[in-house]
Amino acid sequence: MARFILSLMELGVSATVHMLFGLYVFSTAVAADISQAAAASGCLLLRRPPPAAAGSTGGALVDVAAAGESDELRGAAPVILDASPPPIVLVHGIFGFGKGRLGGLSYFAGAEKKDDRVLVPDLGSLTSIHDRARELFYYLKGGQVDYGEEHSKACGHNRFGRIYHTGHYPVWDEHNPVHFVGHSAGAQVVRVLHQMLADKAFPGHDTSEDWVVSLTSLSGALNGTTRTYYDGMLVVDGRSMKSICLLQLCRLGVIVYDWLDIPWLKNYYNFGFDHYEMSWRKVGFSGLINLLLGHTGPFASGDWILPDLTIQGSMKLNSTLRTFPNTFYFSYATKKTRKIFGITVPSSVLGVHPILFLRVLQMCMWRHPQNAPLPYKGYRDEDWEDNDGALNTISMTHPRIPIEHPHHFVVDDSDCHPLQPGIWYYKIIEADHILFIVNRERAGVQFDLLYDGIFQRCRKHAFRKSPPTVPNETSR
Repeated sequence: MARFILSLMELGVSATVHMLFGLYVFSTAVAADISQAAAASGCLLLRRPPPAAAGSTGGALVDVAAAGESDELRGAAPVILDASPPPIVLVHGIFGFGKGRLGGLSYFAGAEKKDDRVLVPDLGSLTSIHDRARELFYYLKGGQVDYGEEHSKACGHNRFGRIYHTGHYPVWDEHNPVHFVGHSAGAQVVRVLHQMLADKAFPGHDTSEDWVVSLTSLSGALNGTTRTYYDGMLVVDGRSMKSICLLQLCRLGVIVYDWLDIPWLKNYYNFGFDHYEMSWRKVGFSGLINLLLGHTGPFASGDWILPDLTIQGSMKLNSTLRTFPNTFYFSYATKKTRKIFGITVPSSVLGVHPILFLRVLQMCMWRHPQNAPLPYKGYRDEDWEDNDGALNTISMTHPRIPIEHPHHFVVDDSDCHPLQPGIWYYKIIEADHILFIVNRERAGVQFDLLYDGIFQRCRKHAFRKSPPTVPNETSR
């Protein structure tokens, strides 16, 4: 009984902290938008143009940024890049968002402004790795998102989704490849997409693994995380949820949010389940009951992101994914723990974001249940103790289960130049899971050092024939 009460208290604290953080991010975005709108209104008053001649459109001020974001949410492509040099595509993680969502807020805290040719796609924030990989392809190449006939039937959702009338990088092919930078689950999304390209899994497109020149994983979920079990996934199968847990609260909130289907709110932030058609307009009140009871929807079929982030789910994905010989790989693994007298503990109190501190402490003490089968041969609890509050550090270095991929630990960047393709170069840095996203001020100078290093590597060290011309340099 006492243990049950402690679990309920922990759930209450976790739910409150996560809800407050979500409200903080949402209100920050709204406040920034209101401020920008007020500033724009002031500019309009100060720069009111003279009356235009009859039949003329002159003098009308157009909010190009707002128009671009509106087009982006409708599936159009306000930013279309040509062939050279290869664009850098920043792929967000769980609960993330791309350009056009949450107003002017940037998931990557403005890092996309460091290069002239950066794209920030908006993918489903809670949809499965598979579905997000399919969305990412059509975001770049253009066309209507095709989730695949077999997958769609098995999971019970529409096969086709958003339409991109023109892709953001329509010339994408093996001669015009891209650099990917994936944060958290975004790294695994890119790996799944890369395998799909190699397998020619997109009808009407002759794809290959050479469409990707480099992949940078930033706190990437390459081998799963024990946090999923603390949040509510069952250790036994890695797919089912506990009856009472944080993820159940999340599930209920997402279902109600999508069922209410408030247009302006979903344009502002979307969990990405539109292809499940959970709106009250489609399923009615009886459909809501079925969704809440777990009879239908993504949580019933397991077609959402959390099962993919368990150790079992990651092993299943990794068993089908390769490291390709012509692609450059670099990984930043983060940790916010240290050992004191042989015991792993959080490395600081004030340095860990409040939303992550409890999980850092819990993940340090993770012990695999004795009544559950070990996830893989050679598993040891102590290997999974170091973490950043969301992912275990061992999971972020390179793909290692069920088969370890070629890798090289990097102490100093100069030690690995020239880079060799087909090898996962990785560094371990002191940071929590969200230090380098959303709030730039938290990371301080580390933010610039990290992203400058990533972008410089993409532009000057990761290339197949000759270094590409950097846009900023050609304009001088």
